Order: sequence, then structure tokens, then C-alpha cells
Amino acid sequence: MTLFTSLVEKETPMILVVDDVRANLELLEAVFMREGLQVSTALGAHAALEFIAENRVDLAVLDVMMPGMDGFELCRRLKKQSEKFFFPVILLTALNDRSSKLKGIESGADDFISKPFDTSELILKAKSLLKLKSLQEELDHSENIILTLAVAMEARDPYTKGHSTRVSKLALDFVNFLGLHEKDKEEMKKAGILHDIGKICLSETLLRKPGPLTTEEIEMIKTHAILGEELCRPLVSMKKILPAIRHHHERWDGSGFPDGLFGDDIPIMARILAIVDSFDAMVSVRPYRDRRSVQTTIETMKEERYYGQWDSELIGYFFDMMTPLTAKGYRVDA
Repeated sequence: MTLFTSLVEKETPMILVVDDVRANLELLEAVFMREGLQVSTALGAHAALEFIAENRVDLAVLDVMMPGMDGFELCRRLKKQSEKFFFPVILLTALNDRSSKLKGIESGADDFISKPFDTSELILKAKSLLKLKSLQEELDHSENIILTLAVAMEARDPYTKGHSTRVSKLALDFVNFLGLHEKDKEEMKKAGILHDIGKICLSETLLRKPGPLTTEEIEMIKTHAILGEELCRPLVSMKKILPAIRHHHERWDGSGFPDGLFGDDIPIMARILAIVDSFDAMVSVRPYRDRRSVQTTIETMKEERYYGQWDSELIGYFFDMMTPLTAKGYRVDA
């Protein structure tokens, strides 16, 4: 097992206590074991890093004043190692000055308890952080299920297979080109994968119909934007991408769906998706036509730039990004 094994497996949480004084380790070990928690101890920071490299740990309780690598530095390393996963750390120290507490916060610590500590307070804070970690991992687990469903949905249809993955990648390339914030890039990546997730609620026969759709069938297809938003709404981690999922079929001139938004009222992520989604649809095979070349697609989009479908300024940046790629023979793998 590794440091970040999921609590979704319902294992008893593992706490690692780190101190350079063996008596302190034994005391804290006894405190946590009385609460039915698994506890391991490490005599110093380097021993802690060696233990974590080979074992699952759900929370670390670190003494600050240790020789060599202190608790602040160890906390920084653990937080960096955890990457996007939530790994709670409690710092214990006899230092009560404001600068030490600020240093603890800067190191990424989730709580800072002064010695001599109250046992009940330590247990309460440790259990609260473990619960928060468990909830976070359950949300991540649910998010992964939805992302997997999105890919599985498209695998049923040879005409849309890989569409969301390609949209996600190209949307990420576009936000990188635009120089948006790192957090926006991660949200854009998820929005690209999930923009059509609502179609999982629609009939496969309807989605794969080769001929023209009836007015009723067209209206049914349009509901996928709202259905997708509703599917993702329960997940807190999806909150920021809900507008992109709901509004990626809005048009700049207000004639889109589901809400008829126009101009700058359309969320920026939805405007980006509208451009990238249209591009991939045009360069992909559909039941009613063969694929178009990337060059032909770009030329068509340039001709229709001011027809009201897209943000004309934003799509101009898209052309700037695609022009050198097209010149190098850029292609889309279906």
C-alpha cells in the first residue's frame, strides 16, 4: 500500500506520530489506541519519510522541535508529496508565539496544538480531520465514477467514441494558450470530459439515428445539457463546471439552448467548450456525413465567425492557436 490509499475501503484510519523523544511517542500512541485507531510511530523526520514510503497513513501528528529536519519542513514535504489528495497534518509544539503559528500555517499544517496539550482536544481534532479526509475521498471516488461513465457512454457509439476526451484535451490546450489560471485548467479538463454526460439518460436509438430527427427528437436531444448538470450537481467538486455543462450549446446571439443566454452572459468555460465542441464535431465522422479536414473546418469556422454562434473575439484566439498547428499537418485521431 501507499501513503494515499483510499478510506473508501473502510479500513481503520492509520495515524503516524513523529517525535524525536521516545517517551512522547509512547504517550501519544497510547492516547490514540484507546480510541480504537491504528497508530504507528517514527523516531524523527527521516524515519517518518521511510515509513510513509511503504505504508498507508491517513493523518500525521508531528512534533515541531526535532533535530535536523523539523516538523515544519516535514509537513511541507508531506503536503507536496500528497499532491492533489487531502493529507491532514497536526503540528504539536511548545512554541506559543505568533510567528511560529504562522510558520505552521505556511507549511500547510491543518491544525496547530500547543504543548502541554489537552488529550480530548487532540482526539477531537484528529477525528474531525479524518472524517474530512474520508468525505473528500468519497467525493473523489464518485467523481471518478462519473468521469468513467462519460467515457463508457461514448464507447457504445462509433460516431462519438473519443469525442469528449478530444474535446477535453483541446479545451485544455486552448486555456493553456489563453494563459488562464492553473485551477481553471483543471476545471476545463473535467468540463470537456463531462459536457455531454447528460446523453447517458437518452435513448441509444435516438442518439444513433442516421436520418433526420423530428422536432420532438431534437427537443429531446437538447435536454442533455440540463440532464448533465443535474447528474453532476450532487458533487461539490463539480460545482464550478456546472455552468459549462449546462450552457455549452448557448449561442453568442442568444438563439442557443437551454436558456437562450447571449454575449458575455454565457460563462467563459461554456464559450470555450462551444468552440472546441463544434470543431471536433466537424472533423469527426457522423452518420449523415464523412469527416472534414482540419484545414477545411478552420476555413468554415472563419467564414461563420460572425454568424452569431460563437464569441467572435474568443474564436479569433482559437484560430491563432490552430493556425501554426494546421500548417504542421495537425490532425484529429478519431
